[in-house]
Amino acid sequence: MAAKTGDDPDSLMALATVFCLRNLRKTMCYQGYRNKLCLRSDIFLPSEICDKLVNTYMDLVHTDSNFEPQESFFQLFSDPRSTRLTRVQLREDFVRDRDLEAIRKQDLIKLHLTYCSNVSARSLKTLGCFKDTLVSLCLFGCSNIFYRKGGAPLACGEDNEEDDLANPVSRQALEKDFNFEGFGRLRLLNLGGLPDEIDVEPLLKTLTALTSLDLSGVQLARAAFLTQWKERMASLVLYNVDMSEELVGTLLELGKLRHLDISRESRRTSKFKMTRKILTAIAQRLVNLVSLDISGHVMLDNCTVPHVKDAMGRASTEPCKSSIYPFQELKRPLQFLGLYDTTLCNVTHIPAYKVTGSKNEDQVLNAIEAYTEFRPELAHRAINQLFDIARIQHCSQLLRALQLVIAALKCHKYDKSIQVTGSAALFYLTNTDYRNDQSVRLRRQVIQVVLNGMEQYQEVTVQRNCCLTLCNFSIPEELEFQYSRVNQLLLKILEPARQEESIQRIAVHLCNALVCQVDNHHKEAVGKMGFVKTMLNLIQKKLQSRMCDQVMEFSWSALWNITDETPDNCQMFLNCRGMSLFLECLEEFPDKQELHRNMLGLLGNVAEVRALRPQLLTPQFITVFSNLLDSEADGIEVSYNACGVLSHIMFDGPDVWGMEEPLRDTVMNKMMDAIRSWDVTSRRNINYRSFEPILRLLPQGIAPVSQHWATWALFNLISVYPSKYCPLLIKEGGIALLEQVLELDSSHDDTKDMARKVMEQCENFKEEPMEINQGQEVANAQQA
Repeated sequence: MAAKTGDDPDSLMALATVFCLRNLRKTMCYQGYRNKLCLRSDIFLPSEICDKLVNTYMDLVHTDSNFEPQESFFQLFSDPRSTRLTRVQLREDFVRDRDLEAIRKQDLIKLHLTYCSNVSARSLKTLGCFKDTLVSLCLFGCSNIFYRKGGAPLACGEDNEEDDLANPVSRQALEKDFNFEGFGRLRLLNLGGLPDEIDVEPLLKTLTALTSLDLSGVQLARAAFLTQWKERMASLVLYNVDMSEELVGTLLELGKLRHLDISRESRRTSKFKMTRKILTAIAQRLVNLVSLDISGHVMLDNCTVPHVKDAMGRASTEPCKSSIYPFQELKRPLQFLGLYDTTLCNVTHIPAYKVTGSKNEDQVLNAIEAYTEFRPELAHRAINQLFDIARIQHCSQLLRALQLVIAALKCHKYDKSIQVTGSAALFYLTNTDYRNDQSVRLRRQVIQVVLNGMEQYQEVTVQRNCCLTLCNFSIPEELEFQYSRVNQLLLKILEPARQEESIQRIAVHLCNALVCQVDNHHKEAVGKMGFVKTMLNLIQKKLQSRMCDQVMEFSWSALWNITDETPDNCQMFLNCRGMSLFLECLEEFPDKQELHRNMLGLLGNVAEVRALRPQLLTPQFITVFSNLLDSEADGIEVSYNACGVLSHIMFDGPDVWGMEEPLRDTVMNKMMDAIRSWDVTSRRNINYRSFEPILRLLPQGIAPVSQHWATWALFNLISVYPSKYCPLLIKEGGIALLEQVLELDSSHDDTKDMARKVMEQCENFKEEPMEINQGQEVANAQQA
């Protein structure tokens, strides 16, 4: 079978790195003084491994809730004699000043800090430690790095682990003395989001060798200083920088530019008009350009050819055929052209191989790809457009679309707008229309980012989108690798304080499905999380509202499933007033057949536990079960389940029957009448993964009616579903037990007659090649 797209395995390097990070004390480290993590003395790691360890560590911290960050992790890389770091990428608030100080002795070539709002001016001093080697530096979104903590002076080398938390950054204590003097090797610099109080010109004055500069969101009081790099600057990003005639004139002097980005977030915020004259000048004078982004600008109408001419011929990337007049001046097609949120993206002939815009799926995906890392506000809008494509039209680049949305959700775990639109897009991108094209690995990545969103946001829309997306997966099979985590999240959603109806309904459905086809140890683990109590709380709420809806029915169904062959969960049900709620529901909703079936199925599980049966042996409960023998609700299911409960109780013998009313014989006679009234060819709403609870009732004479019920159950199931249940009965030794039924004098004649028919049916059954997968069926449980 050919591998599906997106199913390429991880490299051995990637797998080994993750394993080491999850098992630091077993692989590279030992626990030193004050439980501090220390590198073993015999460990020597080159930069290729150290860089991978640090960068993967950051990924795990932000994307894997089961991964535990280590307080002194960065100290492991403090000594360049045993560990070498050269290229480090750190993100988000997790990073603190002391982490950078820990690695200050390393000869870093590349240091990227993105959205690290907890690093302060203290880290500017640390940056000086890297000035002789640093080639690429990113401080994008590090909004506080030019502010001191508590107004304290710059410090480096301090190892006070509590200082980062004790002294919050003071926005008044601006550090004005820092500049990049001495950073002679620095070529690439990203200062996106630099505070308005910082004058960028003196800050950068000494960086004569820069070839790439990102000043996104930085307002330039004087643009002329950029010309100091006119013979070197290859890439300049001025996203959300207010354009002016002066700035345009300065840009046209930077003749070595290969990438120019003068885009804006939105046309609505732009006062500057992008004219045909300006675009023509850019095309004519910046002859080395291979990438240009003018997204978000207001374009004057005279930039494009007439509609009739635009519609002629097949779409072409040749500049001479360009529908955008100024770009007819290009010597060759651009590799990239950003036209997002402009009217130009709608024309036919665009001289670029990759275009961002909103005209079609390709442009939208290009926009998500180009803007995710540093422009979540644009990525959010593009993902929303992808959502419409997947919902209304058809996504033709499924693998790419999924990978881009997953990357956006990982990158911006703390951005609510990205989480809302991304989770909504995933719902449509993972539904049945696209499912066959998705690999196991890709679908697991979807599940992980969905659970990340559920953990991070309690907001209604995110929770609903995430729950709906999970419904697109085979449950529990595809969720088993995150089984404990997903159950904990769903139970949290169902806490009493959270009563949003639609989310509640979906979450209960998922809970039911998750316990429907799993091994007992999974059910026991979920029971300990509070599953039983949570379901009973939901039932109690619905009773108070006198409402029997899907939440009520799914809650009882989930309890039926989770108590199957799990005595501890059955005990929890009884301890949490489960029987009282059963009686109240029976009285409040006498005509709800599905509800009755689910409740009786659950009580059948409780009755299978010998130690718990005395709690069912009360006049009130026995009378209720006896009355339900006459029920015709849901075919024979309610009557059958009620008889099953009573059969297990009768199996304990007359000595435990300590009540005067109803009489044991009276109830047994009523049970026999009910069994004889059932149609043995009835099709069933029930699945058995094991006959053990039934088979134990066969070789005994203390309660012939229990034996009769068990034999009837086997006769019905092997008659209606022979290919499914004949092999199971043979496998579990049922034939030998039926032979004992025939030998017992206490067995009723019609019981013996049914036993013979069951044995004959199994003997005549020609076993076909098949496999009984007990993990795929659930005793006494319905499909979710």
